Amino acid sequence: MKHIESHKIILFDGVCNLCNGAINFVIKKDKKNIFKFAPLQSEIGETLLSKFQIDTSNVDSIILVDGENYYAKSSAALRISKELSGGYPLLYGFLILPRFIRDAVYDYIAKNRYKWFGKKESCMIPTPELKEKFL
Repeated sequence: MKHIESHKIILFDGVCNLCNGAINFVIKKDKKNIFKFAPLQSEIGETLLSKFQIDTSNVDSIILVDGENYYAKSSAALRISKELSGGYPLLYGFLILPRFIRDAVYDYIAKNRYKWFGKKESCMIPTPELKEKFL
């Protein structure tokens, strides 16, 4: 799979405006070039979902694949924040909260993301400059 072993992969809902905004934000703050990106709906996204046996009816927004491990929901978001430039790594400290509390907040936002932020008809197409970041 395209020499991705050295990168952490963020799988995201390619038709979700909130998710696309989050991906654009991560790209800007990923100064160490740690992440690669793929829509859940892409071939690579589907391959990784199958490999880790992830049920998209339970997890349908952001998933972080780090080597042979994956993280979903709030755990993914907080682990991503740890790698960003600026003060965002401080958010990683929220991992001390019980996951059921973190995920309840995450699930509430995820459940309402299309209503609040809208939905695209198709996945985002990266600009030529950003194409190398997408799988």
